Amino acid sequence: MPDAGDPSIAPTARRYDNNAVIECYRNLVEWARTADSLGYDTMWLTEHHFQFEGYEVLPNLIMFGQHLASQTKQLRLGQMFNVVPQWHPLRLAEDFAIADIITGGRMEFGVGRGTVPREAWSLGTVVASGDNAMSGEHDKMNREIFEESMEVIKRAWNNERFSFKGKHFAFPPDDIPDRGSYVDDLTLIPRPERTVDIYQPVTSPETIEYVPRVGHKAIYWLQNADSQKQKWDRYAEIREEIGSPVGPGEDRAFVLNIHVGKTREAAMKRGAPGHDEFCKFLAPYGRFSSYRLPDGSKVPFDYCPTVQESIDQKIQAIGSVADVVDTIGYWRDLLDLKHLCIFFDFPGISREEMNEQMHLVAEEVMPQLGESMDRRPLPNLTPLV
Repeated sequence: MPDAGDPSIAPTARRYDNNAVIECYRNLVEWARTADSLGYDTMWLTEHHFQFEGYEVLPNLIMFGQHLASQTKQLRLGQMFNVVPQWHPLRLAEDFAIADIITGGRMEFGVGRGTVPREAWSLGTVVASGDNAMSGEHDKMNREIFEESMEVIKRAWNNERFSFKGKHFAFPPDDIPDRGSYVDDLTLIPRPERTVDIYQPVTSPETIEYVPRVGHKAIYWLQNADSQKQKWDRYAEIREEIGSPVGPGEDRAFVLNIHVGKTREAAMKRGAPGHDEFCKFLAPYGRFSSYRLPDGSKVPFDYCPTVQESIDQKIQAIGSVADVVDTIGYWRDLLDLKHLCIFFDFPGISREEMNEQMHLVAEEVMPQLGESMDRRPLPNLTPLV
């Protein structure tokens, strides 16, 4: 996207062809190999559909993650996130189980409710599209479908026989004839060989309460410091309330958009256009509503921040190695941070520049923070080879 950040180009004005999409997939393979060689623990992929503009072009994270696992040695492949209401829950459970077995437990299961109406409606569900009463009703239905789906997936994974009846799903449906009898329960084939951690983004008040109570790990992104700290601490409070306490920073991950340069000027030259394109594309979905105006007041739902606002509020990190070290250090101290997920992939960043970003963080930023690129041990499972 060589014209990323151009304010005269509307997000929907671009139209990339299929060859360009496939070239993005080649980039992902290259970046997975780089991440694996540098000691990154997990590469997270993002599910989206029908985006001819070229922003988000990977519809099946499990399938592609399984391929990336075959191209790497130790890298885990995660989904950030499978958009659960757009899936049949049992197909999602099956597909992940197969991929996890094939890769010897190198898959990470992330789930979300979705944000893009173009995708949701076309794939048979609904999603909130703004800040109004109609969106509120759509959000309620989406949440119901999501929560029932998650209950189905967990029952299917954790029981040799299972059944479920809810408002939106019934498994098995009533009165299925089978060989002279009726089907009373189902068995998922296959099931994962291990207990699968579940990662979920946390933003809304309802989700803040839901995620720790059902045992999911929380993912936080694009929050101002006060909001982030409140959400982070509330997770631990709820886990304490339900008798499943967590240690400082445990079971929570923090996502930070980063573009680092040898100098602040170099970082701004490449990072600012990508930042501006990223924000312009996502602002209509309310992604930056956690930003604050200079007087501390809330911004409008569809707010589009400047790069300087992102830097000043430490919600995104664009700058020199020292600048990025300072921002990560701020969040580490505020949250007792243990798990950091880095969003490198601003629009307009080339394959070579992305590789350079991963090298700079691994080889310069982390050492200056006093951190090492230590991976978690992989499960003691044998991949299918």
